Amino acid sequence: MITYELPDGFDLDAMLSRPLVARIATNGPTIRPVWYLWEDDAFWWLTGSWSRLPDLIQRDPTVVLLIDRWEPDTGEVLQLIATGHAAIRPFDANRARRKLARYLGTQESKWDHARFIEGIFENPSASFIRLSPDRVTVKDLSYRPRT
Repeated sequence: MITYELPDGFDLDAMLSRPLVARIATNGPTIRPVWYLWEDDAFWWLTGSWSRLPDLIQRDPTVVLLIDRWEPDTGEVLQLIATGHAAIRPFDANRARRKLARYLGTQESKWDHARFIEGIFENPSASFIRLSPDRVTVKDLSYRPRT
């Protein structure tokens, strides 16, 4: 069960539906930026032979995921921290399409074929890492910009 610490009235799903970049910290230590998908109360990101993350997760599945958002015009500053244990999961082409469409658009013909089709869909090492967090904390660090 996930423990949520959110500001009153905060819409977590609205924030996580945006194509923001998350950073994953593992025991290594290492920090990596990832594109993610929030589905089924879990964060999902693609991995494979191009990344050290599968080896690091197998050694120690404890991770911290950070997403921050800053809007300089409005002063909105949001910080999301999710902690828990990650696990490697089999590649799911439909989930991969949903995730990539968030960042690249829905027209696959416009995606970088070598990187995303050959590099992921045709790569036998492609898989997902799933973080089902124990805790999700969102802090509103917003300020009022000077005019």
